[in-house]
Amino acid sequence: MLKAFEKSINLGLGLLLYSREKVEEFVEELVSKGEVSKNDARQFAGELVQRGEEQRKELRKLIQSEVTKALEQTNLAQKEDIVSKDELRSIVREEIRSALQGRE
Repeated sequence: MLKAFEKSINLGLGLLLYSREKVEEFVEELVSKGEVSKNDARQFAGELVQRGEEQRKELRKLIQSEVTKALEQTNLAQKEDIVSKDELRSIVREEIRSALQGRE
């Protein structure tokens, strides 16, 4: 059982890439080798899948956070900073009106 636990720890981030099928294959392999009992196999597989999902969520949050930080540091315009064509036309019209009124 210690080897099974050690293997599950080593899988850690590897579970991010494992599908439910792969986890089940892994657990079946452990059962066939006698490292895990059949009774424990389902629970073990469920725990591995759950841990993998949790790690996926954590990794997704980490990636989003790091991408956000990187974009903030690059000083790129964000969506809300960009002026639309209609807004630009409106600004230009106002400037033209203002310039024409200044001449009169």
